Amino acid sequence: MSTDILFRPFSLKSLNIKNRIVMAPMTRSFSPNGVPGDNVAEYYQKRAEGDVGLILSEGTVIDRVSSSNDPNIPHFYGEQSLAGWQKVINNVHAAGGSMAPQIWHMGVMYNHQSGWVPSQPFEGPSGLNNPELKNGVAMTEKDIEDTIIAYGKAAADAKRLGFDSVELHGAHGYLIDQFFWEGTNQRTDGYGGKTLAERTRFGAEVIKEVRRQVGEDFALIIRLSQFKPSAYDTKLAKNPEEMEAWLSPLVDAGVDILHCSQRRFWEPEFEGSDLNFAGWAKKITGKTTITVGSVGLSGDFFGAFKGEASEATSLDELTRRMERGDFDLVGVGRPLLADPSWVKKIHEGRTNELKGFTTAALQELVLD
Repeated sequence: MSTDILFRPFSLKSLNIKNRIVMAPMTRSFSPNGVPGDNVAEYYQKRAEGDVGLILSEGTVIDRVSSSNDPNIPHFYGEQSLAGWQKVINNVHAAGGSMAPQIWHMGVMYNHQSGWVPSQPFEGPSGLNNPELKNGVAMTEKDIEDTIIAYGKAAADAKRLGFDSVELHGAHGYLIDQFFWEGTNQRTDGYGGKTLAERTRFGAEVIKEVRRQVGEDFALIIRLSQFKPSAYDTKLAKNPEEMEAWLSPLVDAGVDILHCSQRRFWEPEFEGSDLNFAGWAKKITGKTTITVGSVGLSGDFFGAFKGEASEATSLDELTRRMERGDFDLVGVGRPLLADPSWVKKIHEGRTNELKGFTTAALQELVLD
């Protein structure tokens, strides 16, 4: 099947990209003391040179003392860190690319394997990392207010530095997602609730503040997931009606694009339809969606951390669904982590040159 549909331009507000391929955000931990250096700038520049349509950065944390559990995760605050990101976006633009930082607060986390911990306890809706583990404190309403402001400030800085868009990390068991999930949100105030619709309040308020800071014409993305790394089979929304109750407040608050993370893009979200998460999100909201999940590879991301290798696979099913109109953009992670020229090879039909993926690529910033 032709891959031509992947190479149609796409425009939405501030976002004007040459094709439909999005580099998915992937944590790299190569920014000592939170400062992305020249090596990080070169890493992203190489993906821009390789014709990635939109680069989403690794998660980069907001200005909260305990927003990160890793001293080598980049910050999106502070003079040195923002200067590092300025060089990143300048290099990406010089190479003809477009980019959005993924703005992140990890919430309540496991302690890092190095033994490093932030100077204040991890914070989240109820101090829970998962339903069985309390490893932090419950945020006060003042904490919540200050955190929402910090998200907005980071987004405003992204626009000021010249980024083309911004993505909020609302997936994978991190802070915004911890508010969504009943397993980690046991609050009894207005930021909790028995229903998913009630628990969207924090995420919606973050979006509203970001939109207020960046204006109406700046494209705003949020990454969402049904699964949790501690509970792969979890579904926040167990049916289309619950999904509508979850997504509608986020869209009403100002989101333009829903980045729908799942482990394998071809798996149906609900019984009775082969639509995946991104397909249902687009059907329910009418908004632009990004699909992601083992695109172009035989194994999923979490298997990679267990040492499992993946081989390159066909894109026929992906393009079939895209031709059908299920989603608008395609997130690609590990293939681009391992090979900055992956997009060019697909476009030029050089499939025999495609690399697989091994965990060795997680240990370095691959440049060729």
